[in-house]
Amino acid sequence: MGPNPFVGVLYHWIGGLAAGSFYIPFRGVKKWSWETYWLVGGVFSWIIAPWLLAWLLVPDLLRVLAGAPWEALVWAYIFGAMWGLGGLTFGLTMRYLGIALGMAVALGYCAAFGTLLPPIFNGEIATIVHETAGQIILLGVAVCLAGIAVSGMAGMSKERELTDEEKKAAIQEFSFAKGILVATFSGVMSASFAYGLAAGKPVAELAQASLLEHGRADLWRNLPVLVVVLLGGFTTNFVWCLILNIKNRSGQEYLALRRTAIAEVSATEGVVPWDADELAEKGIHDPTTAIARQAEAVPSAAAADEERVPLIANYLFSALAGVTWYLQFFFYGMGETKMGKYGFSSWTLHMASIIIFSTLWGIVLREWKGTSRRTHVLITLGLAVLIGSTIIVGYGNYLKVAGGSP
Repeated sequence: MGPNPFVGVLYHWIGGLAAGSFYIPFRGVKKWSWETYWLVGGVFSWIIAPWLLAWLLVPDLLRVLAGAPWEALVWAYIFGAMWGLGGLTFGLTMRYLGIALGMAVALGYCAAFGTLLPPIFNGEIATIVHETAGQIILLGVAVCLAGIAVSGMAGMSKERELTDEEKKAAIQEFSFAKGILVATFSGVMSASFAYGLAAGKPVAELAQASLLEHGRADLWRNLPVLVVVLLGGFTTNFVWCLILNIKNRSGQEYLALRRTAIAEVSATEGVVPWDADELAEKGIHDPTTAIARQAEAVPSAAAADEERVPLIANYLFSALAGVTWYLQFFFYGMGETKMGKYGFSSWTLHMASIIIFSTLWGIVLREWKGTSRRTHVLITLGLAVLIGSTIIVGYGNYLKVAGGSP
């Protein structure tokens, strides 16, 4: 099956829906520290899902990876590790700015760097600029960035209008200044994912040959590349979450032990000791017995608190978030195969789609409640511009595929 840019745009929209939705299941996680549920979700998104789907859909996966040039594997892994730093702080962006504003700012940087730098480094930018199809695609990129800017303006308008109490009602840890700094770093580093995919093209070519040899569609050719890039991302996220687990003493949360241990200590802390008259009334004369009996008289905080840690639900919600997150790149890889020669434009489509759906989620979750008409107009305008950018980019790729550019 040959390129079909409009089908590719559809795949990118589905991937954007997955990316814009992945953080929602995390809202169901209770009594876990951020580093705990982020790592559990990451195991599913960076290890389990990519390996499982690549194994099922790409024939001779291990042979493909073993036969790939060593340089391609190393650079794909390195860029994946760099992207991991961006992805790591991406979660913090959601915590501090909310889904709508956080994604708009972070992905604005990510769209610009991830879309334009690969063709610049590959020496393709001059050709792109001088072709009609390329010019239309670059126009679509510019429109996408404009849409992201408008979405950011909506977020800043919200910042000025809502009180601290209203902001924290929707986003408990809202912090505009801290969130902007984290989002900037996250966006720049997250663009490394696009570099990793570009570096892993030799792997994708081997996978395509294997797929065609077995009579399968080449839609899955990017899955082995995702395995390598995401392994790099797992490395940085695992190290950082492990550090936080140790620093915050949250490692025992994986088995619901930490809160139980605290509850066992707190069961006797802050309790006023029985005086001599109370001890005499109860017929207690031994100090050790007195302490034990008093502890028994306190409701079992340990058992109650352990019941309140929904361990199974936390793992299920985290797994759902992780798999949903991976699906964005699963569909991204499918969409990239359909875009034709100018596959670099896939990154713009991906970013625009994510912001479209994350903004819609922000509306559903009432993150914009209490804002003015002006802010709502900006939100609507940003969405319209972003949707328009995906159509423009898709049309530019269509012209290239159809041979409509000189």
